[in-house]
Amino acid sequence: MGIEYASIVGHPLDRVWDWHTRPGAMRRLVPPWQPMRVVKETESLADGEAILGLPAGLRWIARHDPAGYDPPYQFVDVLSSDLGLDGLMTLPPRIIGWWRHTHRYYDAGNDTTRVHDIVETTVPGAALRSTFAYRHRQLAEDLDAHAEAAAALGETGPLTVAVTGSSGLVGTALCAFLSTGGHRVIRLVRGTPGNDGERQWNPQQPASDLLDGVDAVVHLAGESIAGRFTDAHRRAIRDSRIEPTRRLAAVAGATAGVRTFVSASAIGYYGYDCGDTVLDENSPRGEGFLADVVADWEAATAPAADAGLRVVTMRTGIVQAAAGGTLRLLRPLFAAGLGGRLGSGRQWLSWVGIDDLLDMYYRALYDTGLAGPVNAVGPAPVRNSEYTAALAATLHRPALLPVPSFGPRLLLGAQGATELAEANQRVVPAALRQRGHRFRHTTVEDALAHQLGHDPAPGVL
Repeated sequence: MGIEYASIVGHPLDRVWDWHTRPGAMRRLVPPWQPMRVVKETESLADGEAILGLPAGLRWIARHDPAGYDPPYQFVDVLSSDLGLDGLMTLPPRIIGWWRHTHRYYDAGNDTTRVHDIVETTVPGAALRSTFAYRHRQLAEDLDAHAEAAAALGETGPLTVAVTGSSGLVGTALCAFLSTGGHRVIRLVRGTPGNDGERQWNPQQPASDLLDGVDAVVHLAGESIAGRFTDAHRRAIRDSRIEPTRRLAAVAGATAGVRTFVSASAIGYYGYDCGDTVLDENSPRGEGFLADVVADWEAATAPAADAGLRVVTMRTGIVQAAAGGTLRLLRPLFAAGLGGRLGSGRQWLSWVGIDDLLDMYYRALYDTGLAGPVNAVGPAPVRNSEYTAALAATLHRPALLPVPSFGPRLLLGAQGATELAEANQRVVPAALRQRGHRFRHTTVEDALAHQLGHDPAPGVL
């Protein structure tokens, strides 16, 4: 039982080891399709403890074995059956049996590293292969992104980055990603700060010293647009974006040392029914509620731009992430064989894998040649019928049942269905292409496979 999985990573041994020692590493390696979340990361690979949350309030506690610690070549974690400090039970031994995970690293020459995972457990290796294919690809591609950023930053890096919306889908992943690159992340939170990595942020009246010591701001906060488009929901969408963005941009512009202001935005800028027109960053603003909101949202960054900061607004497409967003909603439906195209299926869907989106935000932080609106989408938009066929194929299920138009209207209302579920936007990442940006996922099939545990990346032994 158990598994051995190894691959060659194109980075030197010390860089690979350092990545694993930094905050965020565990969050970057937990597969998004699995029903677990990181509750606590270890403070030491030598003798620390990491905790994963599981369904029904169970905990997976991984304790690091000091006897197996040999930096930068090895560390070991074992499954503990002790009662958790919060009083919740750990995973009972009868469910998982036993587990010992040895992480080994070897200098493979030419600034490359052999990463070798050895898991001794009662769990069959076939059940673990997709997990380690995912982990090894994440490690290699994250290290690629960090190396590119380090080369661009030179002596000015690493950065101190303040992030709003850090508890959301994108924010959680981005903070972990930046931390593993050696950057300092300051989470701007609305409640009482829990540690020195957080600062209290009042969106309507941010403190004048909120961004002291910060190099760049990533502003992700805003009410989710998902939901029925009632008057109250539309008001919440606007009110959580426009004025808070303006006030945060003003503080950024008035704070010495802040050089970059990156704000979330959306492809809703182009309108909801754009036909087959290819849309780049120079395409005109469209019509509709979301187009109006996005235009005002982007305009609200003006105080930062007026103060001389480099401002980037990330017009984000439909994010593909198993842990949230539309994919999380669609996955169980398609897994049951009940998925299918929406309406005619001819409408264009401009998708982006969540890890590609993180890379795009990263580039916005370090690439001084990138400014203004940026289409944060994958390189090849697809029609709705193509997307649903790809999702069904990834899950090895048919996609035979078209979704009638009245379905989304019942959930979202007429306007919500028109501007969200039925939106037709063929958006391309022209600005990123001009900067020579590298995409992790060039097809929606690859993005879905990686997020859903069907990654074809092979290991080598």
